[in-house]
Amino acid sequence: MLENIRLSLQGIWSHKMRSFLTMLGIIIGIASIISIVSTIQGTNEQLMQNVIGAGNNAVNIALCQSDMELTFDYESVPYGIPVMTESVREQLLDVEDVEDATFYTSREYTDGIYHLDKSLQGAKVLGIDSHYFNVNGYVVRTGRNFLEEDYTDFRKVVILDQTAASTLFQEESAVGKTVEISGEPFTVIGVAQVASQFEPVINSAEDYYTYLGDASSSGTVFMPSSAWCIVYQYDEPQNVSVRAASVEAMTTVGKPCAEILNSYLYTNNSEIKYRARNTLETVEQQQKINESTNQQLIWIASISLLVGGIGVMNIMLVSVTERTSEIGLKKAIGAKKRMILMQFLTEAAVLTSLGGIIGVAAGIGMAQAISRMADVPVAINIPATIIAVLFSMVIGIVFGFMPSIKAANLNPIDALRHE
Repeated sequence: MLENIRLSLQGIWSHKMRSFLTMLGIIIGIASIISIVSTIQGTNEQLMQNVIGAGNNAVNIALCQSDMELTFDYESVPYGIPVMTESVREQLLDVEDVEDATFYTSREYTDGIYHLDKSLQGAKVLGIDSHYFNVNGYVVRTGRNFLEEDYTDFRKVVILDQTAASTLFQEESAVGKTVEISGEPFTVIGVAQVASQFEPVINSAEDYYTYLGDASSSGTVFMPSSAWCIVYQYDEPQNVSVRAASVEAMTTVGKPCAEILNSYLYTNNSEIKYRARNTLETVEQQQKINESTNQQLIWIASISLLVGGIGVMNIMLVSVTERTSEIGLKKAIGAKKRMILMQFLTEAAVLTSLGGIIGVAAGIGMAQAISRMADVPVAINIPATIIAVLFSMVIGIVFGFMPSIKAANLNPIDALRHE
């Protein structure tokens, strides 16, 4: 076998240009597949990292009408939506893989927030319970968190996120200052931020709406849920967030929790339901779409491998014709059919394997070039590169089999007479 490989390399080197042109189809096919697979892998890893990087495993369950989330900035509150109680939370916690649950009310775009002459335009205001920060991964960096007394005594206190604090107070400390919300004074008792400093990588508008679509550019103001009616005059239906035990569990906890919440609805409008908004499920759907699209590209790139295999078959047939006398001489001195067959199969396999190795290198280079030019994440898949080289070897064996059979079956007397 080693002798056959040595002879194959010697033959390839002695016909460098012909060998390269023969390998070109294999090189192009393998390079295309490697670059596509690397792009798929990189994009999928980035999508998953955007979910894992947030680190809170929170699944939001929103009150929706049809498929649109209900907001009460400009809409009236529908009849038959009860305020959630502690017994409902206990039911949610009984769901497998649910670690914690929180109820909250929200205003998505609020303009009536002031400190002296500074206004916080378009901020989000949330009325939260004592579980919200734990579920959604917030920590209070400055000041203090809400106390039990803040809820029971209906205290007018708020916690700002870092964006809201910077907008209203610039370099000053926000703690202890007063902000006005819809004409009501509230004391700032703390500044909170997400515990992880992870920022999702945004490569498209779809990524923005998946990861940052709910984020307010003006910041977020948190108040105790008991103080909500001070500003907005009445209780409102709540949305829910649950914290899953793991990233994988995010796909399973949303539906049973939504079913529990829907069992408490007594509205006559069948379109109003609680629905789970699962970021991980959205990511997995995007991954499937990406893979489905790119699989079609892989099939198209595979045509180059077919063309390359036909080229190998053609050049091997030419090689058999050129070396007919050599084959006849070997058979005359005792070479068996198996030896001739193995020699030509080895030569075809070595030729396509070299094409595969060059194709892998070219594919990695193409992937890096695509990453820099199009700002697309790529990840080199080591098993895929090994499989690509092995597959190129198989192509050589398959398409080299017929020429090898022809060489092995030559009549030695006719072969020696061949000019």
